[in-house]
Amino acid sequence: MAFKSLIFVAVAASAAAFAPTLNSLQPTTSLQAAEMSESLPFLPRPEKLDGTLIGDVGFDPMGISEIQQDLNYARWAEIKHGRISMLAVVGLIAEQYIHLPGAAYSNPDPFGAVGSVGTGVNVQILFWIGVIEFANFDKHYDESPPGDIGWYGPFYGSKTPEEQAVLQLQEIKHCRLAMLAIVGAATQYLIFHEPLLG
Repeated sequence: MAFKSLIFVAVAASAAAFAPTLNSLQPTTSLQAAEMSESLPFLPRPEKLDGTLIGDVGFDPMGISEIQQDLNYARWAEIKHGRISMLAVVGLIAEQYIHLPGAAYSNPDPFGAVGSVGTGVNVQILFWIGVIEFANFDKHYDESPPGDIGWYGPFYGSKTPEEQAVLQLQEIKHCRLAMLAIVGAATQYLIFHEPLLG
């Protein structure tokens, strides 16, 4: 009986070596509240997302910032996709409710309308997109502020740097919302084939 007790104590002591202690369950100094993600407070803040970019709240659950070498390039892509999404949401709604004269421009189907207008119109659109992309290509790799393509008037230029930062934060929030909105709106239309607003 004593031998069995001795074996039990030895096994329990070995297992206890692998059990977490109370101290190990407490947050370490490297994971203080200041270093936790603002958007996901139960996850540590990614190292590169230190708050220097406007709108950075430490949201990177997939760790993309760890493999992305240049966050300015990633921000350029985010803003560009967001601006396109904002235009797409407006275009999707306008296509369903505003019909211009002519058979080619009166198709209420936002996806069918692309084919209705013909090749010439689509080529023109792609040409001007290419011109804008080519004119701003170098800005993705230099020290230009992300999203700055020089298209702002006196309204933005007359603002103080603090006011400009507020406008930039508003834009990035609208961009993120529009990217979610266009995916949802397109999915809804493709599944139900009904206008977005009923």
